[in-house]
Parts: sequence; C-alpha cells; structure tokens
Amino acid sequence: MVAILLGTGFEESEVIVPTDLLRRAGVEVALVDLNGRQVTSSHNVTMTADLALDELDRDQVDMLMLPGGLGGVEAISSDMRAQALIQYCYDHGRWLAAICAAPTILANLGMLDRRNAVCYPGMEDLMGSAVVQKGSPVVVDGHIVTGEAAGSAFAFGLKLVEILKGTAVAAQVKESVHYHG
Repeated sequence: MVAILLGTGFEESEVIVPTDLLRRAGVEVALVDLNGRQVTSSHNVTMTADLALDELDRDQVDMLMLPGGLGGVEAISSDMRAQALIQYCYDHGRWLAAICAAPTILANLGMLDRRNAVCYPGMEDLMGSAVVQKGSPVVVDGHIVTGEAAGSAFAFGLKLVEILKGTAVAAQVKESVHYHG
C-alpha cells in the first residue's frame, strides 16, 4: 500500500494526481491525515482522508509519500508520530517519495545525505548534503523518489507507478490519461 501523509496546508495537485495515477494502475492508496479524517489544503480545499495517522498499520506500507505545500510540510515536520513513521519506513527499506518542499523533511532527517534529489526551486539550501539535480522533474536514488514541484505531479506519479507496477503498466496509465510529457 502507498500511504500519502496529509498535513493541513498540503498542495492539492501533488496529492490528487499521484493518487489518481496509482489507483488507475491498481495500487492501493491510503490518504492519511495527521489528526483525523478532514484536512484542508493550501488553497482551502477540504478533503476526507481514508485514515487518521493513528489508524495506519505501518507494516502495511510499501511506500510512504509526502506531498509539498509549506503548511503540510510544517505539519509533518512538527509531528513526532509522522517523523517516527518516516524513520520506520526508511529503516525498513520501504520506498519514500517526497515532492516540492517535502524532500526537505527527508533532508532534515539525514536521509538524503549524499543522495541525488530534487526539491522546489529556491529550497536547495534546506537540502543538507543532498546532491540537488536542479531542473529535473523526478529523481530516484535508492529507495527514495523526489519530485520538483506541482508541475511535476504527473511525471512523479507515473514514476511511482513504474516503480510499483513496472514500465508497461506506467505506459498504459500514461496513455490512458493522454499525458504527453
């Protein structure tokens, strides 16, 4: 299962697009809110999460995805339960995926040290010793996937599909949504 962690102020497209693409590929996705089931995005869109963080069985998580949005990133960064889940997934070799401002969370935990990664332009100074690949929409290094920004949501989501379901399925999903990027 892919768990997508939502904090108040998350970036909508960085959640909706990958969720849609993954579900089209037959991947189980759970939207997980830090506090309950209702969470509001950076542009005041309120969504209903599938689970509250306290309901998530971390042993069922194959990939943990962290969307950007400064408020959401701040909420995840300041939540000890979220930090523990990220560390658990990292320590157990689970996939970690972060887009936009969210790679800074992984950098702050030392998970991107000397790894290739990308983040929202202008946040490179917050990436520690990561080797930032400016201008790349998506970067994979080991079991960590990073995406540049909201404009990379399709490329990022399709890369997650490719990782979990293979190149052929990713190509089918890409064609089904008529993505030409």
